[in-house]
Amino acid sequence: MYKKWTNKLTAIFLVFLVLISVLYMKEETEALEKRGENLIRFHVLANSDSPEDQELKLKVRDRIIDVVSKDLENSKNVDETRNILATSLDKIKEAAEEEIYENGKDYDVNVSLGEHGFPTKRYGNAVFPAGRYEALRVEIGNARGQNWWCVMFPPLCFVDVKHGLTDEKTKKELEKSLTAGEYYMVYSSVNENELPLQLKSKIFELFQSSKKQFNRLTSIF
Repeated sequence: MYKKWTNKLTAIFLVFLVLISVLYMKEETEALEKRGENLIRFHVLANSDSPEDQELKLKVRDRIIDVVSKDLENSKNVDETRNILATSLDKIKEAAEEEIYENGKDYDVNVSLGEHGFPTKRYGNAVFPAGRYEALRVEIGNARGQNWWCVMFPPLCFVDVKHGLTDEKTKKELEKSLTAGEYYMVYSSVNENELPLQLKSKIFELFQSSKKQFNRLTSIF
């Protein structure tokens, strides 16, 4: 009789543990997928890694920021920024082409606004986990060189490029624009390995807690 009850409780315990683990992983996955909903990044890819092409990349960056800064600095939300950028793509491309031409190059330029994959990136004290983020993407020539990026909404690019990266300013802008969960995600992730470790740790905690409950139940019978 005792063995029968123990087997039943063991089965219940295992099912309970699996369900909790699945639900927690689902919650973490949804949080990761939504982490960039209130962010738009600015991404410039150089033609190559030659010093000349890398310098040109920064000149194109500065030219584009000058073109869109007045429109975007007072943007109140991510939707407004998205609309401004979407209607400014031709203007942005023209500005990039002019800068490239003025520097004696004839590279093609591709400008787009959409979701793109990014590795884990540090931005001052903030860390943006790897994943897909919406971005204004500017590809110069072959776009095989090292890239440059910043956060276009909240409008951190304009402060950082002109006056240098200020962590306090960055934190305030992100806190104002992101949800509490997104803000925590950005400032709690030290590297791309931390989230999986957090998940493993949480599952282990759930296992230990469930194990204690199971032992209490079996002691009753």
